Amino acid sequence: MIRNYTIAIATTAAVLFSACGGDKATGGLEAKKDQLAKLKKDHDALNTQILKLEAEIAQADTSKANANAKLVSAAVLNAEQFVHYIDLQAKVDADDISYIAPRGMGGVVKQLLVKKGDFVKKGQLVAVLDDAIMKQNVAAAKQSLETIKVQLEFAKNLYQRQKNLWDQNIGTEVQLLSAKTNVETLEKNLKAAQEQVKVAEEQLKTSLVYSDVSGIADEVNVKIGEAFVGATALGPQIKIVNTNSLKVIADVPENYLGKVKQGTQVKIVLPDLSKEYNSTVSLAGRTISATTRAFEVEAKIPFDANIRPNQLANIKIQDYAANNAIAIPVNTVQTDEKGKFVYVAEKENGKLVARKKAITVGELYGTRIEVKSGLAVGVQLITEGYQDLYDGQVIEIK
Repeated sequence: MIRNYTIAIATTAAVLFSACGGDKATGGLEAKKDQLAKLKKDHDALNTQILKLEAEIAQADTSKANANAKLVSAAVLNAEQFVHYIDLQAKVDADDISYIAPRGMGGVVKQLLVKKGDFVKKGQLVAVLDDAIMKQNVAAAKQSLETIKVQLEFAKNLYQRQKNLWDQNIGTEVQLLSAKTNVETLEKNLKAAQEQVKVAEEQLKTSLVYSDVSGIADEVNVKIGEAFVGATALGPQIKIVNTNSLKVIADVPENYLGKVKQGTQVKIVLPDLSKEYNSTVSLAGRTISATTRAFEVEAKIPFDANIRPNQLANIKIQDYAANNAIAIPVNTVQTDEKGKFVYVAEKENGKLVARKKAITVGELYGTRIEVKSGLAVGVQLITEGYQDLYDGQVIEIK
């Protein structure tokens, strides 16, 4: 019946407005606008009264309570641990990645003892460079050393003869001192020649290229007859990767500087492998990048033959946790002029009714939001059908 009154009032208002619009002598455009505004105001007031009366009738008329009850879904609230994460994109890296380079200036490859995909041990010979000139240098240094040895033996013999004559008062002191000086000079030359041989032999060793880590030859970008210098504009020529020790690396925005540190709990997700690992921050960078305004963090992951360096990963860094917290689906939270609220189901006078509860919220992660105040454990939160509810409306949980 009340609905019929609303339709009649609206119809009457429309007729009056139409009649007023047809008569230009009733006050003009401004008068019509004022009259329209008044009619709308009266209409809104009547609707408010109608809704209030419907609610009061529904509460008072117990015989129709179940017939007018609105179907909703509800869930009992329990205490839980609420955790908030910083979600970032990361990449997999290896602790031991070696870009093999010659010890000296490099040279032309004479022998290549490794190919891409080979397992290489630490200290294994992987390449031999052209060593012809270095061998000649070693031979020349040794020859010079032998010459000085012969000269030194002759000088020592001459000095001894001169000393014997001097002891017999034969000869001059100048001759003795000259022979002695010649011996001392050749002894110094001998030491220098010996060092020169060591240098030449050490240079010869630089033609031998060894791996300084154990791992897989991930890249071998050099061939026999090509110059090997370690790296070119196209990248490293020989790259050895040890995947036994893996980690993920991510850039964390500087506004999280106070929340992320060594030991912080993280979850590492490898979407391509559908795998997840629990870990901790093993290293937090001490500098902020001037370009990205972020600092670098690392977290270890266990060995897995399917994981590859530079593989994409997602890292979730825990920056907040609360025990015995109340968390609810974020879509159940509504907002009015007074703040945020939800609807809960409460038993009143033998009926189940919806009650509006003002709440204070905390952190939000994913689809759940932490409730700081306004709700308690055991409360039935209305999770479906809450959109059109009003405070005190009779409900039925489906």
